[in-house]
Parts: sequence; C-alpha cells; structure tokens
Amino acid sequence: MQATTQALPLNTPAAANTSVSLRLPSPVQLKQQLPLSAALAAQVQQHRHAVKQILDGHDPRLLVVLGPCSLHDPRSALEYADRLAALARQLDDKLLLVMRAYVEKPRTTVGWKGLAYDPQLDGSDDMHGGLRLSRELMLGMLERGLPVATELLQPMAAGYFDDVLSWAAIGARTTESQIHREMVSGLGLPVGFKNGTDGGVGIACDAIRSAAHPHRHFGLDAQGHPAIVETLGNPDTHLVLRGGHKGPNHDAASVAMARQGLAKAGVEARIMVDCSHANSGKDPLRQPAVLRDVIDQRVAGDRSLVGVMIESHLFEGCQALGKAPLKYGVSITDGCLGWDATEAMLREAAARLS
Repeated sequence: MQATTQALPLNTPAAANTSVSLRLPSPVQLKQQLPLSAALAAQVQQHRHAVKQILDGHDPRLLVVLGPCSLHDPRSALEYADRLAALARQLDDKLLLVMRAYVEKPRTTVGWKGLAYDPQLDGSDDMHGGLRLSRELMLGMLERGLPVATELLQPMAAGYFDDVLSWAAIGARTTESQIHREMVSGLGLPVGFKNGTDGGVGIACDAIRSAAHPHRHFGLDAQGHPAIVETLGNPDTHLVLRGGHKGPNHDAASVAMARQGLAKAGVEARIMVDCSHANSGKDPLRQPAVLRDVIDQRVAGDRSLVGVMIESHLFEGCQALGKAPLKYGVSITDGCLGWDATEAMLREAAARLS
C-alpha cells in the first residue's frame, strides 16, 4: 500500500514580503508514492546508456528530443506519447526518439510557469498536485517504452524527477548559473547546456567544464533537509545550439565555429541543434528546414552533430491561456509543429541517414 503525504501548514516565521503556507512532500516521499518499478528503472538505465553511446560516437543514430513545448493537458500528452512510441519503433535503426516532457517553463517576466507549478492552469499554483501529476505523466511515458527528457529549471524540483529522466536540458538563461552547474555535476544522466541568448558558446563551454568536476555545495537531501551535497562530476554533457539575438547558428559555418570554441576550451565536440527558438526565427513551421540542414551536414560527414530538438504537438501553432475552451492538442506556450508534419520530417530524416 502506498503512503500518502498531506500538505501541512507551517507556523515558522517568514522573511519580509514572504508567506510560507504549505509543506510539500520530499522527493523521497513522492517517489515512494509513485515508485519507479525495477523493470522501468532498468529501462531508464538502458536509455541513458543509449544516449551516452550516441554522444560518445559509438552509436551512429541521431538523438532526437521532441514533444510539446510544455505539457499542460495529460490526455493530449499521453496521446502524443502513444504516437511517438509507435513511430520510435519504426525508426529505431536511424533515430533515437526521446519524449520531451517539459513541466517547468522559464518566464522572461511573468506568466504560466508550467504543469509542476499550476496544473489547473488558473493561477491557483497547486504545486503539490503539479509535482504529482508531472511524475505520473513521466511514468506513463516510460510505460510506453519512451525515454523521457525535461528542462531542469528549479534545482529543488529536480529530485522529484531525476530517476525517470534519460536526458535533460539546461536553458540559455540558466547555463551561466553556478547552482545549475553544481546540480548537473551530481546527475547520473546526459545533460545538454544551451548556448547563451547572445548566440555565443563560451558560457556553455564553461558550464560543461564546471559540471564535469566534483563539487561540494549547499543543497537538499532526499528527505528535503538542508545538507552539504558532494557530487562526483558529470562527463556526459554537451552543447545545444539554439541560435541567439543575431539569428540562427545551425548552419555549417556556425557549427564549425562552435567546434572551434569547444576545442579551445578543451571540450569534446558533441553538438545538438535546437530546431526551434532563434534557429527557426520562432516560427515552428521552419523547423523541418533546420532539420534538413543538420541532416545535410551529417551526410557530408560532420559527426560532431549528435542530435536535434524539436517542438511538436498534435496540432500546429499555439494558443493563449485564459481563452476558454482551449483547443485540444495545441500548445499554450511556444508554437509547435503539428504531428503530421513532425512524422513526415522524421521519416525523411531517417531515409536520408540510410
């Protein structure tokens, strides 16, 4: 029988302008309530190994992390996972498809912060329910045979999901953060650091080098208590090119410059291209063209390009949160490519890599 944990009121004094009202379950408590079975744990380890083999050049497949910009509706997320799992089995000899399960969203100013924060989409910020629903969805994706990926934004939230992930991203605005570099150094899974918003790769190179080293830092243990955390260093990190303020950086000349920057920093050239964001000019319908450019470079012999990221949902485009009713299978954050176009571009990529 699974244990249950209630959100408890806190009576401790709070800092000025801060109100603390509810206690969340610790990571270990949520993992006990929603456990990872032995079979799924073994599957996660197999998926992590497969990703590492691609990063190290021992597996010639292309790593493809794809899915909705953010998860907001469990039903459409699992329908997407069903479709992706079926396609993954068909293209497995050329592509390793990884489900993008983003439950945290960085905001430039304010806005919806993701499923883990506000699962009701109404500003109620039921983080207790959001953490639980997010983990349930990730477990559901694993049960469909898919590797799972997310962006790790809030370090305190990472412990709720770290055992189910096969790959993770650190965003352009947090790659420079010492706290995130320390966190990554203790993760047992591959992690991609995105280039800075200026398009330069120097910050990401520094992050890769930092995360590869052991650290001793402030943190939380599995029970949620403050602790001195010691990490061993993570050798399985890499660069993600996502473009910048000056435009895309997925073309051959930009990739060559990125390789030079990595070599100058003494970092192995393992590069993923984010087909969205500045590389697509924030137009989701341009993602297939970016992927074709990456495949062109791979076919021409560039083995430093190990993977791509794609923002894709059941239907293309995006919609504003707050306009009821929401359209089923359409993103409420960044615009996405629809499923039909996604499947076509992946089949084309697999065929060309043959």
